[in-house]
Amino acid sequence: MTGPSPGTAPLRVVVADDERMVRTALRVIIDAEPGLEVVGEAATGAEAVSVVRELAPDVVLMDVRMPEVDGIRATEQILTTLPDPPRIVVVTTFENDAHVYEALRAGAAGFLLKRADADALVQAVRLVARSDTLLFPSAVRALAAGHARSRPAPPPWVAKLTAREGDVLRLMATGLTNAEIAARMGVGPATVKSHVAAVLAKTGTRDRTQAVIAAYEAGFMKGG
Repeated sequence: MTGPSPGTAPLRVVVADDERMVRTALRVIIDAEPGLEVVGEAATGAEAVSVVRELAPDVVLMDVRMPEVDGIRATEQILTTLPDPPRIVVVTTFENDAHVYEALRAGAAGFLLKRADADALVQAVRLVARSDTLLFPSAVRALAAGHARSRPAPPPWVAKLTAREGDVLRLMATGLTNAEIAARMGVGPATVKSHVAAVLAKTGTRDRTQAVIAAYEAGFMKGG
């Protein structure tokens, strides 16, 4: 597993789960990895929002089902009220849970199953912090396709995408990084970065995960 570059600051992580044993287990795994550090914990969604505001972490591991304020609402509050919000990974028991889909629509960068092993957990934290690819793209695509709604006509943004931007969106959905998309399309990474920014702006989405979900909901992916 690739670790951080020498001299780089550790990725700061907040763990939000209503079960103390789960929080402890996640902390032990994360703190054992070079370049990762758990800086705070929360037992409720409301507490998660408060802790994130206070500590400004890079990544939040967010349980989807918590008392007072659930993980969906907490995700919404964090992403809509903070000027520079962290990346949020929903941690869940069931990957086809409708709550997970709603959390992704709310802006979570991806989801992770509670039964995932330590390597998958660490990979998830590092990957979402880098933010130029999807976390577990096949699972995100399956979830998005399963919840896609039929609609009489595509939303206006579909017609606004250029052909290149449409190609980039489809490749984003496969989980390719900007560098991989650039190699596939025969263009420079800066060009891809510009196309990705245009896709997010035109779809009105925060990140790649939301853009892919929007694409499925609009019928743009035509079943993937």
